[in-house]
Amino acid sequence: MNQKKSFISRLASSEGFLSVAASLLCIVIGLLLGVVVLAIIEPAHAINDGLLVIIQSGLKSPRNMGTVLANAAPLIMTGLSVGFAFKTGLFNIGAAGQYTVGAFGALYCAIVLQLPWYVCLLAAMLLGAVWGAIPGIFKAYLNINEVITAIMFNWIGLYMVNDFMYGKGASPMYDLQTTKTYSLRKVAQGSMIPSCGLSDYFGKLQSVTIAIFIAVFFAIVVYIVLNKTTFGYELKACGFNKNAAQYAGINDKKNIILSMMIAGALAGVGAGLYYLSTVAEWNPQVSTALPAIGFNGISAALLACSNPIGTVFSSLFISYITVGGTKLSTQYYTKEIADVITALIIYLCAFSMLFKSRIRVLLAGKKRGAGLGKGGDD
Repeated sequence: MNQKKSFISRLASSEGFLSVAASLLCIVIGLLLGVVVLAIIEPAHAINDGLLVIIQSGLKSPRNMGTVLANAAPLIMTGLSVGFAFKTGLFNIGAAGQYTVGAFGALYCAIVLQLPWYVCLLAAMLLGAVWGAIPGIFKAYLNINEVITAIMFNWIGLYMVNDFMYGKGASPMYDLQTTKTYSLRKVAQGSMIPSCGLSDYFGKLQSVTIAIFIAVFFAIVVYIVLNKTTFGYELKACGFNKNAAQYAGINDKKNIILSMMIAGALAGVGAGLYYLSTVAEWNPQVSTALPAIGFNGISAALLACSNPIGTVFSSLFISYITVGGTKLSTQYYTKEIADVITALIIYLCAFSMLFKSRIRVLLAGKKRGAGLGKGGDD
């Protein structure tokens, strides 16, 4: 009985367990609410042609699973970008702009300069870091909220990149025949992230590359930096209480800028992983909307409670649900219904603290019950 009581006590006091349990509860309730939405649209097909299609599609063919992995890699990076800033007390809503500028860096180095993929990825990281540093500088020295600055620079970055890439139709990056940037498979195969044989396991899908492993590697690095280093402790200290950090001798201005730079670099790498894996080409002529993956990173970070390792799993889940949504029968539903279900789950993440407290109370009740049972036996 003592062992059972001790185990329940450890669970009730484990923030990691409570966070995972709360996230799983958000997913379950979100899926149930998704069934309700599907039933409202088309009651007779809500289960077989709705929810089951979304859940099973990713596993039905190797190519579907490959698509999940290809789309999860950049989402992991934008999730890390947002989550890293959250951990340091900042809200990086500018991941979409940093992702966009990073995409330009990767594609320019690939298409125009014909550089190796790892150099292109580094260029994406550096440009993303520069674009992330700007809101950090405004926050640190002018005390301007990073949300306002980041939103402004999202749009500045988008139209600036489109102008450079399009170049009035005469840019060396723009293909008049496809109205997109040149395909790396045609003009710069040496700049593509290698597959290392992975595509053979996923139905010869060429966009399945080692990008997913690179993203997981970055997640591990971010986890170590935040939780195992003095630098990470200082960053989080500034986020928890800037005044106390200043009193302790921590340079809060420097840390704010560094935090946003790192967040921007992570988002930039996400763009590099996406475009250098040739998942898609950028269309500068019609790209008047910010990349959704930059904002989906907020969802991934919230669902993972900003935990870097949890972000890997939350990104895989969101990518899985999204790919499943594209397989829905258009006779009954549109593919956007997957976004609705994902939105429901993310909305529930706003109640994760409530869920965590309820689970803690429930476990504490079981612990007391176990203790009473032991007392009765005596």
